Amino acid sequence: MTNSVEQHRQEAPDTVSCMIVTVSDTRTKDTDTSGQLMHKLLTESGYQIVDYIITPDETETIQSILQDAAVRDDIEAVLLSGGTGIAPRDTTYEAVSSLLDKELPGFGEIFRFLSYTEDIGSAAILSRAVAGTIGRTAVFSMPGSKGAVKLAMEKLILPELRHVMREIYKPV
Repeated sequence: MTNSVEQHRQEAPDTVSCMIVTVSDTRTKDTDTSGQLMHKLLTESGYQIVDYIITPDETETIQSILQDAAVRDDIEAVLLSGGTGIAPRDTTYEAVSSLLDKELPGFGEIFRFLSYTEDIGSAAILSRAVAGTIGRTAVFSMPGSKGAVKLAMEKLILPELRHVMREIYKPV
């Protein structure tokens, strides 16, 4: 790690206010183990959970949630799980990517690499994990399996979310 990255992390906010969105046609808060895991990991790492919702895999609904979150003062980051595959009902990627002002291609690239090497092998090509910004809101979209959420959260999102927000908050 370079000195500038360490310095940036030191200058980052102490916490980030997050919204958790599970995209699923079948899960409830009782059966949403991925959303529960996300909630637990964020809380344990000192992040604040402002909202947690489950929504069907409908492009317009997901976009509406993201657009509403992006104008809320109490939400700095939205973390979505589910709907990132290639099945006909999987529309999260299209909903998220079409709204991003700036994409973080490294998130999807590294997620797929880690998935390939640490977990699922060549099936990693089926993942369409994506991240970026909508205005001053960070957005991370990952597959809905508990293993994928654990991987994305522990290896990518939790270590860098504060740093991402520091960059977003830089003056123009």
